[in-house]
This record gives sequence, C-alpha cells and structure tokens, in this order.
Amino acid sequence: MGLAWMSIARAPRVLSFLEKVTTVNASTFLRLPAIAAACALLCGAVHAAPFAYVPNEKSGTVSVIDTATDTVLRVLPAGTRPRGIAADPSGARLFVTDAASNELLLIDSGGDAPPRRIALGKSPEGVSVSADGNYVAVAVEKNNSVTLFDARTGAQLADIKVEGHNPEHAVFSPDGRWLLVSAEEAEQVDVIDVAQRRLVGAIPVGLRPRGIGFSPDSTRAYVACEMVNTVYVLDLASRRAVATIPAGKNANGIAVNPDGKTVYVSNGAEGTVMLIDTASNTVRATVAVGKRPWNMALTPDGGKLYVANGRSNSVSVIDTASARKSGEVAVGIAPWGVAIR
Repeated sequence: MGLAWMSIARAPRVLSFLEKVTTVNASTFLRLPAIAAACALLCGAVHAAPFAYVPNEKSGTVSVIDTATDTVLRVLPAGTRPRGIAADPSGARLFVTDAASNELLLIDSGGDAPPRRIALGKSPEGVSVSADGNYVAVAVEKNNSVTLFDARTGAQLADIKVEGHNPEHAVFSPDGRWLLVSAEEAEQVDVIDVAQRRLVGAIPVGLRPRGIGFSPDSTRAYVACEMVNTVYVLDLASRRAVATIPAGKNANGIAVNPDGKTVYVSNGAEGTVMLIDTASNTVRATVAVGKRPWNMALTPDGGKLYVANGRSNSVSVIDTASARKSGEVAVGIAPWGVAIR
C-alpha cells in the first residue's frame, strides 16, 4: 500500500487505524479495498503535513507539533539542556545537542527507542544535516570548532577549528559544498569546504553573526548580525557581502522560503519577525510574535513559518502568504529552535 517510504512511528493515525483491523475475518476481508483506500488517504495526509520538532532548553524535552492542526502530539525526552536540532531527510531521526552533557543525541522521532549518545566538546549549540542526508555538523562553542559526523553511522569524520569564538551555527549550503559558521564573538562568517573538511576562508559581516540561511541555488547566504541589527547578504562566489538590510533590534534567526523570494529574520528584543523581499532586499512586512523569538523553520511548501519564542514558552505560527500570525502553540520552557520534516 505504498508504506515503505514512511516510518509507522511518524504515522500515529495510521497505526491506530491498522490496530483496529489486525484481525482479518470474512467480513473484514470483503472490506479490504476500502481499508486500503482509507490507509492511502491517511498516509497521504501524513506525507502532506510534516511534523515540527521543538527543543525546550529548560525542560529537557522536544515538543512534536502536527503542522496540519498546530497541536502538540507528543513530547520526547531529550537530555537535560537541548539546544540545536535537525532532522534527517526521512524525518525518522532527530539530531539534538545537549549542552549539559556535551553530547549529540540521536533520537527516534516517534519516541520508540532511547536516544543514542555521542560525545562532543564543551557547550555544543547549533546542528545541521546536509540535504543529501550524509552529514551532520555541530557547532561546539568552547572548542571553537565544528564537528562533522557521518549521519548514518554517527562516526566522527573531522573536528574543524574556526576563527570565530563561541561558534553557534554551522549550516550546510543546499548543494552540500559549504558550511558557513557564525559565532558570538566574531565579525565574520567562517567558510568550511565540506569535501576538504577544512576552513578555507572568512567573510566579513557585522558584530555577532547568528542565524544563517541560503538561497535555494546556494549562490547567496543571509546572515543576521545581532549587535548591529542587520541582515548581511553574502555572495558565495566572491565571498563578500553584496548588500545589508536593516532589521529589528537583536536580529537573530534566519529562514529562507523554498521559492527563494522571501527571507525571514527574527528580532529578539522586539518580539517580531520581518519578511524581506530578496529581489529588492527590503522589508515588506513585520509580524508580531512572542517574547524573544529565536530560531525558526518553514514547512517544505513554504506556507507556514514556525518561530521558537524563548521567553514565551511557545511557538508562533505565521501564514507566509498573508504575512500574519495564524496561531500560537504552547511548548516547554525556553524553546531554542525548530526543525520540520
């Protein structure tokens, strides 16, 4: 029935339905075509509505939000102080940094198995997965490095020193060629060549670069610089900033719509998210969200933006077409970010 692509752990509605039809008697057999059709509909619904995963730094949990209904389906244990989060392309496994234990947690997204723990350096923060699902990168704050892992086996491939102090995010370009690294004590974004597994340069930006996002074609990157309230637009070919866009106070998180036409920046001190038009590099709308909006993620179709509000203990949902907040989802204490699969 076309279920091979989907983990049952990611489909509680399908699981519940199948439990009801486990015993096949004569009358059930006659209804198998209807059962198959119902399963197809349910599976399609799950495929069309991904889950949003939110690490709650002071609760030690990950909240799982159904993006179809914007309700919390379940809560997963995630160490003591979860921060960065990413998901593999299938959505079956989460990669979460635990700043308390200095570990990378490999978590079954359905909560069916205890997390696997991989040792890291002190105070790990942001984590990202390459688009092909082959690599995981973790920014390790006190080591001033980025640790690269094989996403399938968990084997460490490299630990790459960077120039910025206290790195926070290490983000893969969509083509998998580059890792850009931001740091709290820096005025540049460090550039790592993934194939060579080494630092190959730096691009000057404003003080304290934070969130990083890429255009879909990997030619440009957008970097929020917190202390100068500015988004820098970087050209990857020339490795220089080609534009600066005024943002709100304490600009922080960055997300880029899959169509490449809009960039979103969260402003921590103002409780807002700005929508930037990439054709003109100007702000076209500002949306009020919760207190201290932090990291964000978009649904694959770009229709909804989920914003972690660190001091509201909530996630704001923005309808990107109308540029309006469509909902607020209560989660754990001090949500750090969002991953969507």
